Amino acid sequence: MKLKTLRAAPLAALFLLAACDSHPTTIVAGGPSDPDADKIKAAKPVKLPPAILANKSYRCKDNSLIYIDWFNDNQSANLHLKEKTAMPVQLAAPSVGAPFVGGDYTLTGNATSKSVNLKKGAAGQDCDA
Repeated sequence: MKLKTLRAAPLAALFLLAACDSHPTTIVAGGPSDPDADKIKAAKPVKLPPAILANKSYRCKDNSLIYIDWFNDNQSANLHLKEKTAMPVQLAAPSVGAPFVGGDYTLTGNATSKSVNLKKGAAGQDCDA
């Protein structure tokens, strides 16, 4: 039975190749222009979102853990409370070096800091990497 299958395989491949389009393909240089070319040229440049610079975990004075994703624009970070996979609180700083603010939180520090200060409302605590 295997011998018949082996003989039929090349024949099946030949039929499949015969079904291909055998007409030559013509490529014309400078073919039809893109109908949206003018719109694309007139569009404002797109600013890509920042990339993650560092992911760090911190142990706070109350013995809790926080996780921070620092972004390379140095003006945004994601704060994860309790678990690394928890939904993040997005924090933003108005300028490089200013505290990050988002939700009820204020975060002072950056990706290279050995410790950060996290405040929720008026209460704050230091957290060490």
